[in-house]
Amino acid sequence: MNLLDIIGGLFPNTIAFYIAGNVFADILYISILIVMIAILAAALSINQAMRSVLRLTNPKVLKEEQNAATARRIVRKKYWSDAWNYFMGLKPIEQEKSLIIDDHQYDGIVELDNPIPVWFNALFYSTVVFAVAYLLIYHVLGWGLNQDQEYENEMARAELAKKEYLSKTANLFDEHTIEPDESGSLARNGEPLFATNCAACHGMVGEGGIGPNLTDRFWIHGGEIKDVFRTIKYGVPEKGMVPWEQTLTPGQIAELSNYILSLRDTRPPNAKGAEGVEVAAYENERNPAPANGEERAAAVGEGNG
Repeated sequence: MNLLDIIGGLFPNTIAFYIAGNVFADILYISILIVMIAILAAALSINQAMRSVLRLTNPKVLKEEQNAATARRIVRKKYWSDAWNYFMGLKPIEQEKSLIIDDHQYDGIVELDNPIPVWFNALFYSTVVFAVAYLLIYHVLGWGLNQDQEYENEMARAELAKKEYLSKTANLFDEHTIEPDESGSLARNGEPLFATNCAACHGMVGEGGIGPNLTDRFWIHGGEIKDVFRTIKYGVPEKGMVPWEQTLTPGQIAELSNYILSLRDTRPPNAKGAEGVEVAAYENERNPAPANGEERAAAVGEGNG
């Protein structure tokens, strides 16, 4: 029986056994790390001891080793210094006389003929190569897109992004955020939905039937678009109207609500009698209908004309 079996007997619960196993694994890893650190420290100590013995028994070898290391450092430092001076176009001060331009001396001030730095030449030639490559790619071979093509691609991508955004936001409507659609696109999309789902009870043009008339200004559950959306969404079970949120998406309910708003004051033939409370003026209505029935009918007739 090993240690884990003993722990399993002490911790019959699976989770406790798993935790115990992890604890002992962590202890094992820490122990290995400590041993490796100890071995490294011992190796460093042995190296120091060997160098001490070498310093006492054969100091000449140790001195030669130190001199060789110093010489390598000097060579390496000189190499990087020369590379930096070459890259920056710098010359040692002792070479200044060879750089003087004889006929360019003014009041004891001399002009030096310093070479162009390597970095500047590299930058210049890289711009020339870039210009040639740009000309070939964009204007000769036609591999790249010019500004007009870039603009058309950007507009196409923006249109796709717009459609994607609209597809995602189409179902973000609810009874608190819905507003009348001034463009009329939602109402147009809602017309076939009305014909399929609502016409059986409210008539093909909203004149009413089993359900109330949707073309007048009398409403049982409120006539604003938020009220209409809420009524469609949650239904009126006691009157036989099902909650359409189980069948239609919020976007479709928004389209249907806007279509019902477009039926206001259309006065279709054979309209059902008024039910509910009259709404004389709607929130989004610029020109409220006249309160008098005859004036209202005349106003509607002029509007339809």
